[in-house]
Amino acid sequence: MSYLVLALILYILWDVNYFLRCIFTILAGSLFQPKRKVTDTTTIYVLALILYILWDVNYFLRCIFTILAGSLFQPKRKVTDTTTIYGLCTSQDVDIFIRHMNNARYLRELDFARFHFYALTDLYKRVRQLGGGAVQGASTIRYRRSIPIFSAYKIQTKLIWWDEKAIYLEQQFITLSDGFVRAIAFSKQNVKDCNVMNLMKTFGEIGEERPALREELRLWLEAMELASLPLRKDK
Repeated sequence: MSYLVLALILYILWDVNYFLRCIFTILAGSLFQPKRKVTDTTTIYVLALILYILWDVNYFLRCIFTILAGSLFQPKRKVTDTTTIYGLCTSQDVDIFIRHMNNARYLRELDFARFHFYALTDLYKRVRQLGGGAVQGASTIRYRRSIPIFSAYKIQTKLIWWDEKAIYLEQQFITLSDGFVRAIAFSKQNVKDCNVMNLMKTFGEIGEERPALREELRLWLEAMELASLPLRKDK
């Protein structure tokens, strides 16, 4: 009886059939098929399978495609411009009810939009030229209305503020069918080993003054600072 309970728990927590199929495919090939050259079709399939097991291959391919497509086929933009990428809510993006986009999928899509913004504006290139790097420091998202399955949408990304250590982006999901803003996100991009105030001065389109700090962004920054205080005391 205990084995049946254990099997049931495994099937609930893991996609057991997937792992069994992977093991069967690899063992069957290794035991009952002759070895092939790396250029042989079977070996390539096995290597591709291993890659898909160990890595989120589609994520990396999408990153490369988004950056290359923007760099090769779109004109450069000013760092103050709004950049746009397009997407489609497919069956891989939906939640358990198979009706609309999974909440976590929004955050994944925001990654691609940020990479696209960095590439078109040369922002990340200039960060690297100054010896720095960028990493996601914080984000917040407000869902206003769901994106239905098979709906086309766009993500617009805009730089709205910066301080000595970070830049702040606003990103919006907008469905193409009605132009409705489905979700709005703020993203804090921490810039390491580089003074952001000096970085922004390298862009000719930016004057001496920063944009006005929007009230909702100010309140978010204050909330993060308050949330950090107890953690600092614990050190």
